[in-house]
Amino acid sequence: MSAGMKLVVEDLRKDYHRQARRRGEDDKPALDGVSLAIEDGAFFTLLGPSGCGKTTLLRCIAGLEIPDGGEIRLGDRILFSSARGINVSPNRRNLGMVFQSYAIWPHMDVSENVAYPLTVRGRRGTYGRADIDRRVAELLDVIQIAHLAKRKATMLSGGQQQRLAVARALVMEPPVLLLDEPLSNLDTRLREDLRVELTRIQERLGVTSIYVTHDQAEALAMSSSLAVMRDGAIEQRGTPEELYDYPRTRFVASFLGAANLVEARVRSVDDRGADLYRFGAETVWGARFDAVGRVPFRPGDRVSAALRPEGVQVIPRAETGTDDAWSGAIESVQFLGDAVVYFVRLRDVLLRARSDRGGRRFAAGDAVRIELRSEACTLVAD
Repeated sequence: MSAGMKLVVEDLRKDYHRQARRRGEDDKPALDGVSLAIEDGAFFTLLGPSGCGKTTLLRCIAGLEIPDGGEIRLGDRILFSSARGINVSPNRRNLGMVFQSYAIWPHMDVSENVAYPLTVRGRRGTYGRADIDRRVAELLDVIQIAHLAKRKATMLSGGQQQRLAVARALVMEPPVLLLDEPLSNLDTRLREDLRVELTRIQERLGVTSIYVTHDQAEALAMSSSLAVMRDGAIEQRGTPEELYDYPRTRFVASFLGAANLVEARVRSVDDRGADLYRFGAETVWGARFDAVGRVPFRPGDRVSAALRPEGVQVIPRAETGTDDAWSGAIESVQFLGDAVVYFVRLRDVLLRARSDRGGRRFAAGDAVRIELRSEACTLVAD
């Protein structure tokens, strides 16, 4: 399978609501000047809530939507340019796409479904029968459904249909594979299994992949890099570790992981982080900046602090004998199987604290005190 080429999107715009805005309605563009570059062989995820523009962006790259402005390039080839009047048709872009509904042919068996794109080309003299059979057999082996080659598509399970859709998208050896929420119709256990399989397939074949999802667990588990989208724009992009550990806005902190967002005031700043006031003038804790060491705040600034639940430690209040701004009570408990989440009420704020299942257990109503780890606290823009 050939490796992909660098995909570049510049100032891409798509507006379904121009007429509505002329009537004074407040509808935002689906894409509002999106720019990004995706490296060869990356597994790149577009993450965001419904309506943020991620599927519109994917469809513009595929050629299924025509942008109102901007440019899309794949290597040295221009797929779309509003300035140059270029719009390559979807079938000539040679990109692979897996739809949410899979869109497989019900009257064909597995081999026929996978071979179909090649047989269409074969009628034009591009591929011979032996070449088609060889490619289909190799790909079914990679996708691990070779034993289903002669089974009708209607007799497949949801997970098998998903694999079939991926195989058909890859059979033409596309430079880029586009996946539009392909796991959303599957149950939780199967989704988790297929995340691993999709990642394995992508790594083995080395094809540049762009994956659309609203599921943060999928984005964190599968991506080499990702972008969080909001209101038709990219809010932040980076590796999963960078976005989780160093969110730059309240939206990213709250959407990617269950962050506690607490208002505070900066007491002091150095090149590594800051001390913050909270719960009264005498209560202070530490926070960090982003991964590149920005120092965007000054003493006295009002800020938001994103506290990851795993950085909030809960201890019995009886052990400290202290009743202060860090003291409170367990309001509720959620059992997650491998972990427990405590909702702790501290005066005017409710914090989530997460501990592994083997940690100390508390019940609703228990008097507790919390301790914070500064490495789990990041300053974000309001």
